Amino acid sequence: MGNKILPWIARLVAAFLLLQTLFYKFTGAKESVYIFSKLGAEPWGRIGSGVAELIASILILIPRTTAYGALLGAGIMTGAILSHFFVLGIVVQNDGGLLFIYALLVFVSCIYLVWINRKRIPVLNKL
Repeated sequence: MGNKILPWIARLVAAFLLLQTLFYKFTGAKESVYIFSKLGAEPWGRIGSGVAELIASILILIPRTTAYGALLGAGIMTGAILSHFFVLGIVVQNDGGLLFIYALLVFVSCIYLVWINRKRIPVLNKL
């Protein structure tokens, strides 16, 4: 039973957190514009990352494509985490580090999903 529940929890956590930020990215919320301006990627980086996160979320929720969505999600979150470390800081506009924590949660969920679905990814199926 636990073998089926934990992957779904990881799927839901990753997809929910990825989908939750789309409203802010696609509507040009001031926090999102601030982040991508600081990264030198406003507006194309904000919109592009939103589209990539939407695709990753959908793929994560479909069992046959979870591995690919999780791989995409882990890649996106690697960029987000590195942006926090090297450009933005852990705390962005007094958010208490919440965006950073969300990025870590999505990253860990996605890495777990990649690992348990590694047989579906040709490059990883020998591990």
